[in-house]
Amino acid sequence: MNKSAGVLLGIVVAIGAISAGGAWYTGTKIEGVLNNAVTNANKELQTAMAGSNGTASLELVSLERHTFTSTAHYRLKGEGEMFGDQPVELLFVDHIEHGPLPFSRLVSLKWLPVMATSNYELEKSPATEKWFAATKGAAPLKGVTNIGYDESTTSSLELLPLETALDEQSSLKFSGLTMNISASAQAQKVKADGYMDNLKLVTVAQDQDQAPVQVELNGLTLASNLAKSSYGYYTGENTLELTNSKTTFGPKQSVLGVKNFEMKNLTEESGSNASGRADYKVGEVTLNDKKIGSANMAMSLKNLDIPSTMSLMQIYQTKLQPYEKEAAAAAEAGLPAPELNLTEAESAQVKADLQKLLAASPQIALENLSLKTANGESRASLVIDLTKPQSMDLPPDQLGKQLIALLDLNIQVSKPMLIDLLSVQAQLDGQTDAKAIVDQASAGADMFSGMAVGSQLATLDGTNVVTKLHYAANQVEFNGQKMTVEQFVGFLMSKFAGVTQVQ
Repeated sequence: MNKSAGVLLGIVVAIGAISAGGAWYTGTKIEGVLNNAVTNANKELQTAMAGSNGTASLELVSLERHTFTSTAHYRLKGEGEMFGDQPVELLFVDHIEHGPLPFSRLVSLKWLPVMATSNYELEKSPATEKWFAATKGAAPLKGVTNIGYDESTTSSLELLPLETALDEQSSLKFSGLTMNISASAQAQKVKADGYMDNLKLVTVAQDQDQAPVQVELNGLTLASNLAKSSYGYYTGENTLELTNSKTTFGPKQSVLGVKNFEMKNLTEESGSNASGRADYKVGEVTLNDKKIGSANMAMSLKNLDIPSTMSLMQIYQTKLQPYEKEAAAAAEAGLPAPELNLTEAESAQVKADLQKLLAASPQIALENLSLKTANGESRASLVIDLTKPQSMDLPPDQLGKQLIALLDLNIQVSKPMLIDLLSVQAQLDGQTDAKAIVDQASAGADMFSGMAVGSQLATLDGTNVVTKLHYAANQVEFNGQKMTVEQFVGFLMSKFAGVTQVQ
């Protein structure tokens, strides 16, 4: 044996010895690491399920520990209204390779030491046998997670492609989905991205003479960049993008198309306050391959006091959710609704939380809602600033005045846009005469404009029907006219009373 070969053999033996010793050491720690992971997962599940009619939990059922490998079994349970009539139970098996150099990483030339590599997959059970049948016996959900010695993780998850009949009239074809996830220790920071090529669902609309409904989704991209806040929930960015979708529906099998859909939401924390916004964009909407237009929506929430919100959520979960179930059961049985009983301490807590929430001056805003067609664009926006009243026990009319510090509403409806939409509706109704369609749509837009302006609920600005409302300090400005709140309420009542009498 030459000198180089001897050195190489020595290195291999040394790596083998270190790996064996490290694997034994990892084996002694793995149970504690898994128990910590399950505990943290259950905390996150509890947070994620807050406010929903359901619970979910993860359980480490068993662990078989060996020198170089371990095998773990988990049970994931879901119960409550959101999971259907019966509890849902999923079983997973996890084949764990001990570090520092798991064999699967060695052969893939990934030599950075890790504590363990987890290879998990869904197990077949009565609850999942149809899912397994759709993937021809292969585990339909599987993944690989590498666990660092600082308990950080990098993971890849895969949902396998499938094609199956859901019932006699429904079917599902799914291309599969992949996800990549990285998380710091205790998941303080999480990044994720995923992709699905396509999904096709065919079912039947019961309210349309058994007309089939077909939904196709293509090019779905998911991405998240999150960090755990000081209050235990995640803040950061989430993005969902869809290249296009088609929905076929109705007796005439009309096709509604959507291209370049995008949804982004952002949450942030500053001190004890939270803020967030959500933006939605649709690049193009079509009907039967005819372009209708594009749409945008943006919503925001600012100055939300976190401690009081979390306290109110806790009371909602412990008191209001059970009450809602009891009330629903009573209504189904034809019995009077039960009373909501809060203790004096709980009532005082709710009142104190509401006052603290309002003292932070929260703002709720629909920053933009718009629809643009070939010939016009309609827009709407609404901003509401709330504030703490002198007392929560004021009469409703006085309380309302003091709760709202500012309200600003702007609506602009484009008559040319209305004509475009009414023309599409006429085509859906089966009309084919182009001139008659335009004339009818124009008449409909004129009638809407005339009624809105004639009732003094809107003004005409060129080809736009416009409504503007501004409220602050007990003063209302409505379409340029200033009045008190009482005068404005009287004005509205007179207008709607007239509409009721006409009907």
